[in-house]
Amino acid sequence: MDAITILGAGGIGCAVGYSLRSAGIPVTFVDADPAKILWGRAHGVAVDQRPPLPADFQYFAEWSPEPEGALVLCTKCYDNAAVLARIPTAATLLPIQNGFDPQLDGRHSVEGIASFVSECIPGRMHTRITRRGSLHLGHRGTAGASREVLRGIADLLRRAGLFRVELVPEILPFKYTKLMYNAAISPLAAAAGMDNGQLLSVPLARQLFFDLLRENYAILNGAGIPLGKIGPFHPDTVQRILRHRVVARLLARAFYPSLRGTYCSMSGDLPRGRTELEYYNGHLIALAGERACPLNRRVYELVKRLETERTALGAGALAELAA
Repeated sequence: MDAITILGAGGIGCAVGYSLRSAGIPVTFVDADPAKILWGRAHGVAVDQRPPLPADFQYFAEWSPEPEGALVLCTKCYDNAAVLARIPTAATLLPIQNGFDPQLDGRHSVEGIASFVSECIPGRMHTRITRRGSLHLGHRGTAGASREVLRGIADLLRRAGLFRVELVPEILPFKYTKLMYNAAISPLAAAAGMDNGQLLSVPLARQLFFDLLRENYAILNGAGIPLGKIGPFHPDTVQRILRHRVVARLLARAFYPSLRGTYCSMSGDLPRGRTELEYYNGHLIALAGERACPLNRRVYELVKRLETERTALGAGALAELAA
């Protein structure tokens, strides 16, 4: 396989790029953070305690894309406009993003969605896999790369063993399932200044998390969107579990250790005054249309206000949403 460019050297970008490098593929990492680029040029790209691997590292402002190159898009959705303006139309684009950005419609035919959690050390091309999971790869629409091309990419990514790689016929059912979870975890954890595990251990946070999960599922179900299985349970099973509070609390206690000490990316974005809320809960509100989604609307209004204030509210955010 020819060289691949990773756009956005965050947790997912570094993990995917490292896997490709370990398979012998030439990889160029492009990022807007000068500290990361300098660190990468001095040390390479690293994951957990594995030895760093050499690669090419370029500042986004100085990057000149190949006309027909292969690009893996791991940027935040709010950075897509600047990136897409630089990408040639003949380039092959593989987004791996949690949010739904209409600017990407028609620009790609294959897509990935990650259920593993990878947190990059600030200012470094060094990430830590803090929660194991999978990378789902599949088609977006009908045209585009063949099954053989996707299988080839999957085989290369599997060699490092950092995460499972699962090929699926259509990616959207899995991406929407990930959205169901992300749009419940990220805004609540960010607004309250909590780690992901506290959403399951703090009673009020847990109840709001469960309520938001139920509402997100109802929005997607009402829009007629099929959902896929990410993690141990299908979303249909999750909804049945949430109807039984005792069972839901017991499972929350079981999942707590794997989420303790992990943080959503929105938590780091909130102090900068810019989050992916529009591409998470904003997308769900648009899907709901005239159907009721009161908790999503309250969450949206609260986080938008906190973006302006550039701060988390702590427990006050939970009390405000519960009211």
